[in-house]
Amino acid sequence: MNGLGPLADYLMLHYNICMADQHASHRHHHPGHIHPPAAVHPSILRLSALQRLGFAAMVIAVLWAAVFWAIR
Repeated sequence: MNGLGPLADYLMLHYNICMADQHASHRHHHPGHIHPPAAVHPSILRLSALQRLGFAAMVIAVLWAAVFWAIR
C-alpha cells in the first residue's frame, strides 16, 4: 500500500469495522413523505460585520456595567 510494505497494516487506522453499521444509521423516508427541513440555529457568524460590531459593543457595555456595579 503506497510503497509502505510491512508497515502498511501496522500504521493503518481501521475505522470502518462493518459496512452493515453504516447502513443502519441511514434513514429513509416513505414515499409521499418529504424530508423534514433542517433547523437553522442562530449564529454570530451569520450576522453582517456591522451587526457583529454592534453585538461586541453591547457585550463590552454589559461587562463594564458589571464591573462598575461590582466596584460600588
